[in-house]
Amino acid sequence: MPRQVGRTATRAAEFVGQGPPTYEAEPTAWPAAAPGGLDDLVPDTVVDGARYGVLTLRALSLRGDSARYRGEPRRDALLTARFGDGDDALLLVAVASGGRAAEGAHRAARDVCAWLADAVGRSHPRLVEDIRRGRRGELRSGLHRLTDRSYGRLRGRAADLGLRPAEYTAAVRCLLLPADARCRTRVFFGVGAGGLFRLREGAWQDLDPAPREADGNVDPIVGRGTGPADRITVDLGIATPGTARVIDPVEVPSEPFRFRASVARPGDVLLLCSAGLADPLRGEPALGDRLAERWTGQRPPGLAAFLADGQLRVKGYADDRTACAVWEA
Repeated sequence: MPRQVGRTATRAAEFVGQGPPTYEAEPTAWPAAAPGGLDDLVPDTVVDGARYGVLTLRALSLRGDSARYRGEPRRDALLTARFGDGDDALLLVAVASGGRAAEGAHRAARDVCAWLADAVGRSHPRLVEDIRRGRRGELRSGLHRLTDRSYGRLRGRAADLGLRPAEYTAAVRCLLLPADARCRTRVFFGVGAGGLFRLREGAWQDLDPAPREADGNVDPIVGRGTGPADRITVDLGIATPGTARVIDPVEVPSEPFRFRASVARPGDVLLLCSAGLADPLRGEPALGDRLAERWTGQRPPGLAAFLADGQLRVKGYADDRTACAVWEA
């Protein structure tokens, strides 16, 4: 006779730290929907993954416990894309977080990811060549200008919507990964809060570049298209200065552009994440210890296992979580 499984059995939600989080572990309420605006709905959870050469990628974006309880949309956005084929392919991961108090935060996060990805896609052959040849200066200057122009477009969209610039903006962080197994250079760039970590030999390293270290002699991001004056790596596909409306970013504090190019080793795990995961990683050592235990010396987890890892909860941290982890073979 087949064994029956109890219908009421549930799997306890995992957490680390001194006690269970305040909110429930599973979604409770959906955001309100409006007829004619259904394309604006955002799913609670997104999971993605891929493998190219020595790289295995796992990515997720989760609505935070607080937003799940209040029936608010996920403010974080995740975009994963491959441009090109074979060894000339370039992988892009973009993670963005809209402002906590902004009504259209999820739209701003989605917009900045899409605009950055479009510009990277148009210029991927040149970017791949610069990464292979280690042209750090050209990469930094080109990606800085690309990011600056994307923030200019955000401010233009805010004006079109009748919003202040501060009400339609987002923090964004990106990884560029060449698919060529012979190239171990990993390029990070972005603006605003979040995290970049590396798990090496069982220990976490915080790689998030400080503003001065990241770009000490370059103007901050202000959304005017003001980037460094040296050779531009990226063909932005945007109207030349003077032909498009310029939005003065008053009321918006300028944010430093962050950039890092590093060389990976076999066995490394590189983790790019929004503030919703970076903050508990920095604030609760037990979370980093648990993830290091699961990811060190192990095969990369499948999508379901990675989702479970990303859902490890910590009391006091209830924001959206978006992350991409890259395993190096």
